[in-house]
Amino acid sequence: MFVTPAYAQAAGAPVAGGGITEILVQLMPILLLVVIFWFLIFRPQQKRLKAQQAMLSAIKRGDTVVTTGGIVGKVTKAVDGEDLEVEIATGVKVKLVRGMISDVRSKGEPVNDNKPA
Repeated sequence: MFVTPAYAQAAGAPVAGGGITEILVQLMPILLLVVIFWFLIFRPQQKRLKAQQAMLSAIKRGDTVVTTGGIVGKVTKAVDGEDLEVEIATGVKVKLVRGMISDVRSKGEPVNDNKPA
C-alpha cells in the first residue's frame, strides 16, 4: 500500500552479473598505482643501486674516499672484491669493507709500483 512503483520495479528486477569488463574497471586504479610506484620509487632506486655498485667496483689505489661514518682517507691497497686499506692519517691505516664507502671524492692516478725509483 505504501510501496512506490519505482521501488517495486527495482525489487523484482534481476541483478546484473559481474562481467570481466567490470572486474577490469575495478582493478584499473590498483594497476595504475602499481605502475606509478614502479616509475617513481622502484626504478630510480634500482638506478642508484647500480651506480653505487659501479662506483664501489671502480675504486682503486690513490682514490680519496669517504666512509659511511664520515671518515675521509686515501686508498693505499685495493684488491677486487675484497677489503680496502685506507690511510686516514699519516701512518694510520685501516681496513674497510668495500660496501662501507659512501663516496669517492677524487680519483687519484694509480701508482706504478714497477717504475724505477
